[in-house]
Amino acid sequence: MKPFRALLLPAFVAAISGGAVLRAADVVAPPAVPASMPSAAPGPDLDKGYLKLGFEQLANYTFVPPAFDPAAEPNVKPPTGEEQIPAAVKEWNGKKAVITGFMVPVKMEKGLVTEFLLMRNTMACCYGTVPNMNEWVIVKMKKGVAPLMDVPISFYGELKVGAMFENGYMTGLYELEGERMGEVQG
Repeated sequence: MKPFRALLLPAFVAAISGGAVLRAADVVAPPAVPASMPSAAPGPDLDKGYLKLGFEQLANYTFVPPAFDPAAEPNVKPPTGEEQIPAAVKEWNGKKAVITGFMVPVKMEKGLVTEFLLMRNTMACCYGTVPNMNEWVIVKMKKGVAPLMDVPISFYGELKVGAMFENGYMTGLYELEGERMGEVQG
């Protein structure tokens, strides 16, 4: 039996992205990205050694998820669309970062949230707009944090940049191995 998280995350991402979650074995190359594509915003500020990143930097480029291809070869590595991620954004991979956004819990243990999506805004919830794949960060907190929704919250940790897959489905471009929660802003 699959863990609840393994079933929920791909389904949740599919729901908020209008079905854009993709199986790794079933995608084709995305359309070419024009050379005139804007690059990421100028380098981020630092907050006690952490890159201070906002969605104005994380989502400062267009990302087109690779299209679904039902005839794709199951043993061939699918295109990930990573060539669309600006080099300046890729340089943040493996760096300590602080990111502020809105929590959407995905996994809870003993009343604490251990995995959640940190969203650019609350518009993806319920009847809102479909976010782009670069408008959320998958955050994993080993110790868990109290569930807080509808208020902006900062999280500190190590950022991973690149196509993320779970059970063969593309779930996002950013993951934060959370160390601690910062200030709740209201």
